[in-house]
Amino acid sequence: MDRPLPPLESGRFVAARSQDVFVEVEGVHRAAEMLYTLRHSEDLTASGWKKANPLAPRDTTDQGSALNWVFVVDTMNFSFWPEKEDKQCEVTYKGTTYRGYMTLCAAITRAIEEGVPITDPEYFSRISLEQLKHVLRSDNATPMPMLDQRHQVLTEGGHVLLENGGSCRSFISQAGNDAQKMVELIVEKLPSYRDATIYEGKSITFYKRAQILVADFWGIMEARGEGDIPNLDWLTMFADYRVPQALVYLGALRYSNALMDMLKNGELLRSGDRREVEIRGCSIWSVELIKEHLCKLVQERDGLPCNINSAIIDFYLWPYAKKHHKEMSHIPIHHTRCIYY
Repeated sequence: MDRPLPPLESGRFVAARSQDVFVEVEGVHRAAEMLYTLRHSEDLTASGWKKANPLAPRDTTDQGSALNWVFVVDTMNFSFWPEKEDKQCEVTYKGTTYRGYMTLCAAITRAIEEGVPITDPEYFSRISLEQLKHVLRSDNATPMPMLDQRHQVLTEGGHVLLENGGSCRSFISQAGNDAQKMVELIVEKLPSYRDATIYEGKSITFYKRAQILVADFWGIMEARGEGDIPNLDWLTMFADYRVPQALVYLGALRYSNALMDMLKNGELLRSGDRREVEIRGCSIWSVELIKEHLCKLVQERDGLPCNINSAIIDFYLWPYAKKHHKEMSHIPIHHTRCIYY
């Protein structure tokens, strides 16, 4: 088997062969124009993700604790969509009730305040399933999905950290200040982060959670004046189920009628299904083209270098999709139950 294509080349490969998902150039340019108007906004900076996530560690949080929080959350960051919209896991923290991914952030932060050392690898490497169920408990009778799998990947991650210096910082720093090497290290050491499949006979990768972990690592370090990772441009968008919906809404992606009908009927897609791979791969390539056109606009109109990368665009589009969920409710998200996203 050939060496797997990295995420960007995987996106390019899929987009060139896709049968049910298509990158639309006009929509790509419109999305880039929209982002151009935000080029001076904090929304398109490394700190934008903290603004989008009020539960992310504050700049005043101890660096090691903040990075371990990110590791725990990113390791369990997958598959929050509910089986039924009216039956969702909910977690209330300081008077605000959260759903989806934010239930995980709220539960981890709640546990810390309750005195549970949930971000200490010594603890979460040996946490029992029952203890984790208590940490991630829902306000209602609907539990967080895939609790067994979350327990498995978290304890696995804890053991890896203990074998590599005992913290997220010591583990990631083995790769130096190199985004590509960081992602490669993560997927080498942590099996649950190996987000790869076969498409048209080619081994391809998306590495959604591994790339998010690197981007979040960068965000924490950037806030402390240490975020010098020169090749962050190697990162792509983080191929999930929410950002593709936003890309279709913005016209940068188009689904075939057959795919749209299938999604509206609520059909589940297994991880690795051709259509699921095309949604994720074309999303990566679409955001890459948006970034390229945005940077072209900045250089041509402003005469300035462009420092906006695909990770930053993803950090903007994810909360954008959540904020505009009513306007884009006619566009179905795809449902795949797996540990990769």
